[in-house]
Amino acid sequence: MSKKKHYDEQKHKEELEKMAFEEEIATVKAELESTDQLVELDKQCSEWKDKYLRNMAEFDNYRRRSNLERVEWIRLATQIFALEICEVLDNFERALLQLKEDQMEDTFVKGILMIEQQLRGALEKEGVKRIDALGREFDPARHDAIAHIPSEYEENVVAAVIKNGYTMHDKVIRPASVAVSSSKHDEDKN
Repeated sequence: MSKKKHYDEQKHKEELEKMAFEEEIATVKAELESTDQLVELDKQCSEWKDKYLRNMAEFDNYRRRSNLERVEWIRLATQIFALEICEVLDNFERALLQLKEDQMEDTFVKGILMIEQQLRGALEKEGVKRIDALGREFDPARHDAIAHIPSEYEENVVAAVIKNGYTMHDKVIRPASVAVSSSKHDEDKN
């Protein structure tokens, strides 16, 4: 009986080892499967992170573009309004040029002069300035030549301003309409 007992114990021991080995194989398989799952989950996580970062970058770009467009719309609306006010200012100037010297002391005229100065100051506060053209070299970016006339100025110099031009924050919003000197007028010829 002892052989049988020993044989049974041996068989039992082998069965236990076989079961332990099978459990170890099952554990390794489970670990491999979980490792594959981890790799797959890590890959998905990376893909989602990449999508998230791309969407955030796209949103930042959209927000920047929207802000720039909004600023440009405001600037354009301000520029259009400034041009309309510049027309009013030009009309003030033309009207004031029609006054005679003795009318300059009239209180009504002084009030009109003050309004014209206040209007010019409000425009300057918003960055609108008149282009100083008379006697300057003709610049096609700042001047619009209407005519060539003989004058006391050198050739290609602005001899007369027909309509004032304006800049807004150093950008030309309306070029000055000018007459350009065609040559120096010689008074000794007549």
